[in-house]
Amino acid sequence: MAQVKERPKPFLVSDYCKGCGRCVSVCVKGCIAFADEINPTTGVVPIVLDLEKCTGCGLCIDACPEPYGLRALEAGEEFELQDPAKLFGDKLREVTKPVDIPAEKVALPKTGPLVIKGNYASAIGAILAGCRHVFGYPITPSTEGAELMAKLQPKLGGVFLQAVSEVATVNHMYGTGGAGLPTMTFTSSPGFSLMLEGVSYMIGAEVPGVFVNIMRGGPGLGNIAPEQADVKLACHGLGHGHTHAITLMPSTPQEMLDLTILAFELTFKYRSPVLVMADGYLGQMTGKVQLPDHMIKPGIPSWAVYGDRDHRGNLISSIQLQESDLEVFNRYLQTKYESMKVEARSETFLTDDSEILLVACNTPARAAKGAVQNLRDHGIKAGLFRPITIWPFPVDQLKALLPKTKRLVVVEANAGGQIENELRLALSLAGVEKLPPITSVRRFGGLLPQQTEVVDHVMSICGK
Repeated sequence: MAQVKERPKPFLVSDYCKGCGRCVSVCVKGCIAFADEINPTTGVVPIVLDLEKCTGCGLCIDACPEPYGLRALEAGEEFELQDPAKLFGDKLREVTKPVDIPAEKVALPKTGPLVIKGNYASAIGAILAGCRHVFGYPITPSTEGAELMAKLQPKLGGVFLQAVSEVATVNHMYGTGGAGLPTMTFTSSPGFSLMLEGVSYMIGAEVPGVFVNIMRGGPGLGNIAPEQADVKLACHGLGHGHTHAITLMPSTPQEMLDLTILAFELTFKYRSPVLVMADGYLGQMTGKVQLPDHMIKPGIPSWAVYGDRDHRGNLISSIQLQESDLEVFNRYLQTKYESMKVEARSETFLTDDSEILLVACNTPARAAKGAVQNLRDHGIKAGLFRPITIWPFPVDQLKALLPKTKRLVVVEANAGGQIENELRLALSLAGVEKLPPITSVRRFGGLLPQQTEVVDHVMSICGK
C-alpha cells in the first residue's frame, strides 16, 4: 500500500501578518486566534497558531492576502525570512536623488507705507514670504487675516480653503508642509487648542508650517477680547510628547508683518512649526506698515514629498514603533531645540542705567514703554526688556541687564504669570540663583494692563 503523504501545516511569519482575521474565520478547527499583544514591528495584533487539531486543509493559507504571511511548510523544511524589497527583483525605474531647489528673492518696487490692521499685516507678510496655501476659518479676533487671504490667494494662483474644523486645518497644513510648500493658518485661542495634536504630529514628522494665534480671553469660549494666556501652550503644551516650537511675540503691526516673514524663514530652516502669538488688540490695531524691498519665490526642499519623479523616494512620518528608535529620534529633537536657541530675540528701551526693569510682550509692552518714559520723568531709572521670542526665551540678553537691576516687574495679560514663569525658568536653567525681587502687573479676562497701572505699581514699590 502506498504511504499517504502528510499534508503540510501552516507556518506564520508574524512580521508579515496584517491582522486581518481572514484565516481566523475560515478555520473550522479553531486552530487560529488573535494574539494578546501588538507586534511592535508592525503596529498590529497578529494571529497565533495552535496546530494540535490542524488537518492541513490549507484554507487559511488560501485566505491569507499576504503571500509571505501564512504559508505551507513541508515537514523538515526550514523557513528563511526574506526582505520583501528583494522578492520581486529590481525596480523598473531608478529613484533620482532629489536636490534642494533654493528659494529666490524677487525685487519689489519702492512703495509708501500702508496703514492697516495687524491681522492684515501678518497676511501680507505671509504672501511676501511665498505662502500660497492657507487653511482656516472665521474665528474672532483673527478673522480678518483669513478674509484677506480668501480674497488675495486666488488672484495670486494660490489656495485659501475654509476647512471644516481646526483638526482639518492642521492636517491640511501637515500635507502641504510635507510637500515642501509654505503653509499657514490664522486662529485664536480655542482653535489653537484643537490643533495641538496635529502640531505634535508636524513636529514629529519635521513638517514646516506657520500658526498665527491671535489670543483671546479664556478659559472655554471666554470672550473675544485680548489676553496672553496661551503662553503656556506655546512653551510647554504643543500636543503630546517632547515638543517645542519657536514662538514670536510681535508688538506692532509692523512686527506682525516682519515676524510673519521671519516665521516662514525659520520654519523651513529647522523643518518645524513656528508660532506667531499676538493678543487680540494687536490683531485689530491699525498702524503704519512699510513693505520690504523684495518678496520670496519658494523653492522645493530635497526632503519634500512633492509628488514628482525626483521626490518619489521621500517619506514623511512621525512613527517610530521601536522604543530604541524613538529614543534616538527624541535625542535628535533635543539637539535641534538646543540649536534653536540662537534665534532668541529681544529689544530693550532705556536699559543702560535702569534699576527698575519692566518685562513685557505684545501690546502690554507698548503700555510698559510709555510707563518707562513717565517713570523717568519722576526720577525713577526704569527700563524695558521686551522678549520677541518667548521660546526660546532670550535669557542671555536678560542676564546681561541683571547686575544693575534692583527690581523686575513683569507686565502681562494673564492670571497665572505665564510670562513670569518663562522668565524664572529660563534664568534657573541658565544657573542664575540670585534674582532681584520680582513683582507683577497683571490683567486678564480680556483686559490689558494700562500704562497708569504700571506707573502706579512701580511708584508704590519705590515708596513714592
